[in-house]
Amino acid sequence: MDNPSSVITQVSRDEEGNKAAGERGSSPSLSSKKPRSGGLFSSLFCCLCRDQPEPPPVNNNAPLLVEENGTVSKIQAKPLLPPVKSKDSGKICVVIDLDETLVHSSFKPVNNADFIIPVEIDGTIHQVYVLKRPHVDEFLKRMGELFECVLFTASLAKYADPVSDLLDKWGAFRCRLFRESCVFHRGNYVKDLSRLGRDLNKVIIVDNSPASYIFHPDNAVPVASWFDDMSDTELLDLIPFFERLSKVDNVYTVLKQQGTSS
Repeated sequence: MDNPSSVITQVSRDEEGNKAAGERGSSPSLSSKKPRSGGLFSSLFCCLCRDQPEPPPVNNNAPLLVEENGTVSKIQAKPLLPPVKSKDSGKICVVIDLDETLVHSSFKPVNNADFIIPVEIDGTIHQVYVLKRPHVDEFLKRMGELFECVLFTASLAKYADPVSDLLDKWGAFRCRLFRESCVFHRGNYVKDLSRLGRDLNKVIIVDNSPASYIFHPDNAVPVASWFDDMSDTELLDLIPFFERLSKVDNVYTVLKQQGTSS
C-alpha cells in the first residue's frame, strides 16, 4: 500500500530558501533540506525524509552499496543499466533528475499546467499538475543527441513514467530509473552512480539536490531548483557547457576545473 505522502519527492520553496545551486561542476556541501509537511505532496514526489546529519565518505572509484544503517556492503550489486547500445558507444552517460530540475509538479490545480497526470493512490485517482521548466525541450533534444541520457528520479514510477512519456518527445532517455534504484541512506534517497555499470570518469549527474549525489559530488553539474519562474534560462544556458563536455574523455578534467575556479 502506498503512503499518499510518498509517491513524488521534491523540495519546497522553504527548503530551497536562498541557497545557490553552486558553481557548475563544484562539490557543494550537503544541504539540510527538511521534509514537506504531510499530505500527498511529500511522498508522491521525490526528495528527503529527514535532515542528513553528516555526509558519508565519498567513493568515486569502487562500486558502493550502502545499507540503511550506514554500513557499506562489499557485495557487487547488479548494474542498474543494461549494456551500452552501439549508437552510444564511447559517449558520456548523463544522469538527469526530474522534479525541480526538469519539471515542477503539484496536486493543487494549476491553470497553465503542461500536463495533468492521473495517479492512483490506495484506490483513489489523484490529478498531478505538471509544469515544464523553460527550455526543457531544447535541453532534452540536444542532450539526447550528445550523450547516453538516463532519467534517474527518487519519485515512484507510477508518477514519473507517464510524465517522462509526455516530456521526452525525442527518446532522449535510453533508460529510466526510479525510487527503487536509489540507495536509502540516513533518511535520503541517494543516486549511487557506481551502481550504474558505467565508468565513473564518463558519468555526469544533473540534479537540483546535493543530497542525491553525495557519494559522487565530483560528477555533478548542480542546477537551481525550479518551481514556476517562466523567465528561467538555466537549462538553455547549460547547453553550450554540455556541448563542450561531450568531447572530453574524462569528465573530471572539466568538472574539477570548474570546482577549483569557483
